[in-house]
Amino acid sequence: MALNLRVRGPEGQVTLKVEPSATAAEFRQLLADKTGVPADRQEVRGGFPPKPLQWPADGGATVASLGVQSGDSLTVTALPGSAAAAPGSNGAAPTAAAASNGHPAAALAGLSEDEQLARAIALSMGQALPDLPAAAPPRAAAPPAVVAAAPTLQRRVASPARAHPAGTGTGGGGGAAPTSIRLPDGTAVTRRIIDSDNSCLFNAVGYVTQHSRKLAPQLRQVIADAVLGDPFEWNEAVLGKEPAEYCRWIKDPSKWGGAIELSILSQHLKAEIAAFDIQTKRCDVYGQGAGYCERVMLIYDGLHYDALAVAAFHGAPESQDVTRLPSSGPRCEAVMAGAAALTEAAHKARQFTDTANFTLRCGVCQIGLKGEKEAVEHAKTSGHTNFSEY
Repeated sequence: MALNLRVRGPEGQVTLKVEPSATAAEFRQLLADKTGVPADRQEVRGGFPPKPLQWPADGGATVASLGVQSGDSLTVTALPGSAAAAPGSNGAAPTAAAASNGHPAAALAGLSEDEQLARAIALSMGQALPDLPAAAPPRAAAPPAVVAAAPTLQRRVASPARAHPAGTGTGGGGGAAPTSIRLPDGTAVTRRIIDSDNSCLFNAVGYVTQHSRKLAPQLRQVIADAVLGDPFEWNEAVLGKEPAEYCRWIKDPSKWGGAIELSILSQHLKAEIAAFDIQTKRCDVYGQGAGYCERVMLIYDGLHYDALAVAAFHGAPESQDVTRLPSSGPRCEAVMAGAAALTEAAHKARQFTDTANFTLRCGVCQIGLKGEKEAVEHAKTSGHTNFSEY
């Protein structure tokens, strides 16, 4: 059975299928075709924290032997000295003066690709967003640090009940999904909604660890301190930017988190963090194997993280939530099964956004666009931010 992979390259995120029996050389050529980074110049990272794949010298090994599994997220970057393709643009970058005059494209240029895309979708759905900076400084050329089967977008444009109404949603079909799944003992695995304020990952972690949705600033600081405290593990190759720059970036309340941040928070909290992905129905457990005794759970829809809790009963108040569970044993297995069932129901209802393959239409010029890469490039070059899904 073909492996489904998410791949982020210099020009954005794509999804691809590859047979486990394909050779490493064939796989690298496929990555080159999808990302624009030549096969002989690729550095491919995966896992948590991301580590380089080890390529065989003769290229004859299979994809399966590389340890790549269906649902994995990979980041492809160009090694130093590479002449790999860079994201295209139609003309020179907007100047700071243009940005200060309110030119949308100039203001968008200082945001990451994921942030630009989420803002465009949110605006098209009538969601309120923070104002863009008058003259946002250009981002570094390094690729985004956030890649996860979770992610690489930490972002949602609406709550589960309205993100994808019945009969719509990315991929079509589906309908309403339950927000809780009853367990045999009468308790219920329940999705607790976190605000879409650019800090949903951090506030979701705050809820499942301390029953607070207001801990984002503290948790961002925890991550920055961890990076500065161990620059060997959290180096530029892993973070996508120099550690000091990354620390300034992650403390900005408008920036999003993903796999790297969950990995660091798991280490700091001494707890496993199970992140359920609605699109792939996959669960990544950060900190697994580290000997932690407790586990907490999140759910991710391609644009946003919410918290998962065990309610005393269906409809019970949040004050009775249990969010920490044993990291192993019958209770853990029962709760994880309930969370998986909740994720399955949300998947069937199409409560996710496939950012690599969804289709958008620009409400200004009516051009059709496919996936994150095309939408972001259009927003950059035109300044248009009124998109609708079709």
